[in-house]
Amino acid sequence: RIACIQPGRTLTLRRTFLRPAWICKSSFREPAAGRTGQDPRMTATPHLFCFGLGYSAGFLARDLLARGWRVSGTCRSAEKQAALRAKGIAAHLFARDRPLDDAAHALRGVTHLLSSVPPDEAGDPVLDLHRDAIDAAAPDLAWIGYLSTTGVYGDRAGGWVDEGSALTPSGERGRRRVAAERGWLALRQPAHLFRLAGIYGPGSSALDTVREGRAKRVAKPGQVFSRIHVDDIACILLASMAKPHPGAAYN
Repeated sequence: RIACIQPGRTLTLRRTFLRPAWICKSSFREPAAGRTGQDPRMTATPHLFCFGLGYSAGFLARDLLARGWRVSGTCRSAEKQAALRAKGIAAHLFARDRPLDDAAHALRGVTHLLSSVPPDEAGDPVLDLHRDAIDAAAPDLAWIGYLSTTGVYGDRAGGWVDEGSALTPSGERGRRRVAAERGWLALRQPAHLFRLAGIYGPGSSALDTVREGRAKRVAKPGQVFSRIHVDDIACILLASMAKPHPGAAYN
């Protein structure tokens, strides 16, 4: 549900989400070895490694674990590491000042790789520290994904954009994202780019901000908010994994 709050009244809209069976009931659970035309990298148990197992990546990890995948990745605190391990995820500590102890070992056997780590002032921490390890693992990777943002398009004064629109970021954060995207596209195996709008979902929605007293009224006639539900993100990533197209960008 999405709550639209105006002076004197509250209008609540119901959000209905239907998952297409061809996306979310994938054949990844039990890959059949030797199937004609099958990617040889998918004959073993699929294994996702995610740099940055945060909110969005966590929902994808949940779905993949339910399908019998192996999932591993990184986080920034020992507390989060323990929580992820309790869910069956092999979690490693990672930050710009704390690279993986043995990236080659961490990526061994990985079939799918995702990064949700944002760039900082110095660039993309994942690429700066572990580009060589990712490139070395490329022959075994069936898919690479990078979670970016629609901020790469900049302020269009209400105009529409699509994946073919020019990248004209308005601020420094947007410019960092454009540079990071270029880095992920320049890998030995180009990544798939997912330019996400504002993310909402359980524990992170307009209703949660109202309950917590953090809601703000936005008075901008004609203003349109671009949002995506975290379950939709997971479903889109699954669809891309099912039909990879390296180098493609998706809004």
